Amino acid sequence: MYLIFITCLFLGKISTQKIVPLDPVKHVSVGDPVNLSCSYNTSTNDVLQWYRQYPTSRPELIVFIYLHETKKESDLPGVSVRVDKDQSHVDLLISSAEISDSALYYCALVPTVTGNLATLYKNLLLHR
Repeated sequence: MYLIFITCLFLGKISTQKIVPLDPVKHVSVGDPVNLSCSYNTSTNDVLQWYRQYPTSRPELIVFIYLHETKKESDLPGVSVRVDKDQSHVDLLISSAEISDSALYYCALVPTVTGNLATLYKNLLLHR
């Protein structure tokens, strides 16, 4: 049996906007379902994003969701997002954890600034 280590961070705090992970670290076994949750508070933003980052790699956008949607499937198999407007949180759901799911996950509000010491990248929503 393998143990999968998942860390969840947040990106975004602009004026009255805030997003915070509810469980910053999760330890799960292969085959277990995974629910990563972030609590949000935004008055001007209606788009949330989830990123995944492997060691020595850049964060990759895995899914974005409009707050008026309640659920959205990711392009990744077995991964979806659910929004609970009443509780103001967004969940990234992995139906059955695999070794390849061991990564750092970010929940973020749009626009988001990510980067490293050399460059910054601002991720703006281009299509509505």
